[in-house]
Amino acid sequence: MNSVSTGGRRALVATAGIAVTAMTLAACGGSSDDSGGGGGNSASGGGSLTIGTSDKITTIDPAGSYDNGSFAVMNQVYPFLMNTAPGSPDVEPDIAESADFTTPTDYTVKLKPGLTFANGHQLTSSDVKFSFDRILAINDPNGPASLLANLASTDATDDTTVVFHLKTGNDQTFAQVLSTSAGPIVDEEVLSPTALTPDADIVSGKAFAGPYTITNYDQNNLVTYEANPDYQGLLGAPKTAKVNVKYYTDASNLKLDVQEGNIDVAFRSLTATDIADLRGNDKVKVVDGPGGEIRYITFNFNTQPYGATTPEADPAKALAVRQAVADLIDRKEIADQVYKGTYTPLYSYVPEGLTGATDSLKGKYGDGNGGPDADKAKQRLTAAGVTTPVQLNLQYSNDHYGPSSGDEYALIKDQLESSGLFSVNLQTTEWVQYSKDRTADVYPAYQLGWFPDYSDADNYLTPFFLTKNFLANHYSNQKINDMILQQATTTDADARKALIEQIQDLEADDLSTVPYLQGSQVAVTGTDVSGAEDTLDPSFKFRYGALSKG
Repeated sequence: MNSVSTGGRRALVATAGIAVTAMTLAACGGSSDDSGGGGGNSASGGGSLTIGTSDKITTIDPAGSYDNGSFAVMNQVYPFLMNTAPGSPDVEPDIAESADFTTPTDYTVKLKPGLTFANGHQLTSSDVKFSFDRILAINDPNGPASLLANLASTDATDDTTVVFHLKTGNDQTFAQVLSTSAGPIVDEEVLSPTALTPDADIVSGKAFAGPYTITNYDQNNLVTYEANPDYQGLLGAPKTAKVNVKYYTDASNLKLDVQEGNIDVAFRSLTATDIADLRGNDKVKVVDGPGGEIRYITFNFNTQPYGATTPEADPAKALAVRQAVADLIDRKEIADQVYKGTYTPLYSYVPEGLTGATDSLKGKYGDGNGGPDADKAKQRLTAAGVTTPVQLNLQYSNDHYGPSSGDEYALIKDQLESSGLFSVNLQTTEWVQYSKDRTADVYPAYQLGWFPDYSDADNYLTPFFLTKNFLANHYSNQKINDMILQQATTTDADARKALIEQIQDLEADDLSTVPYLQGSQVAVTGTDVSGAEDTLDPSFKFRYGALSKG
């Protein structure tokens, strides 16, 4: 998850209105030895449990992070105006009483009365306005401001009424945007209106009004949550009173701890080999859920071979390089060899299962049936006058997309080089630095993954392919830009589906990114843990409150 950047690399979309979505990389971890209690909507259950993860937190300030590791925390501790109940992809009011368009460009939300933060501060419409205003004002390069591209302004008309004024009417995604990483409601008495607030200040200020509060915070080591008795939202009371989330740097240690019962749940990221092994272990349960995660290579249109700011700049040659990469990648080999079937080949920009998804890339590249074709890649490069082997600097993160990323990108390097058409300089960087470098034109081509904010094709188009997009890769196609904006406000379902399909076909010609894998969600739990099957749902939000033990 990343946002528009400061410093002019990306300005907020000032024209029409859509909301951009959220980028990749998820979850958290913990440890416990107590048994979990039951649950209900009026009082939380007892006991405790421990979750383990290798995903990292960037910051728990919603204005400064657009990644799943951070969002996993926010989902537990912040309230949202709109949210999704476990098991459903559809948004409903959370701390809102109602939410509706009162005019085509005015989205009006009524809050439930008597809302409070864990510190005792009242939660009113003023906090809501503050929460959205500060995301746009701070406009952090790694924040979610791009999700609010269609938001012109926010008014608090009384203590429980908020009106969102939109730039373009009939926005088919705005209600869902309120449930994304741009949507947490924060305490205006604790967080700064103009700068990111340190995590320690947020925790000590008890600026939480979600199902849980944080009682101990050792970033990317151990985070302890306790049920918030004052939460009045859609999710109800947590089924477990205390949750510890433990962070791992080594997936083998995560696997060992869950199979030995040292932790109760492992969620992101075990290797595919570990998951396959654990399926045969009667000490644990492997729980699968629908997957909206995708993996893709991003090209920087300025710094890639023959990019706009290189000495040999040539748009036709740059396109041929991207096309040759698309011809050479063997998706099935990556899915089978590296991920043991926990990922499947992806041949377009919208993953299979969502309305409007196509296989636009399959017929255009490789052998036309999903496989690679080195002869076709050679023909493209020769026709464009590209000298081979092409020198390609390719970057991946060694700690953000799971422990198999090294194998994944070693195989991609081999696939490109075995053709004799590429010489790949493969490099890796830890995520904290990686997330900064990628928006600063450091990487000509690089790995990214994507977890959607909500289950809609727009979530895979708007963030990537608008002229002002979170990739910050200098890609722009005005026709695609306009069509993306059009689909987001098209109320006729068939017409909107047709637009989504056309956008994918056009984007397959440009290849701003090359998608290649679609993944499922997998959690491994102790045999006495329940609820994982409820929260591994199409909303892609892992709710700790749905889990219980015993």
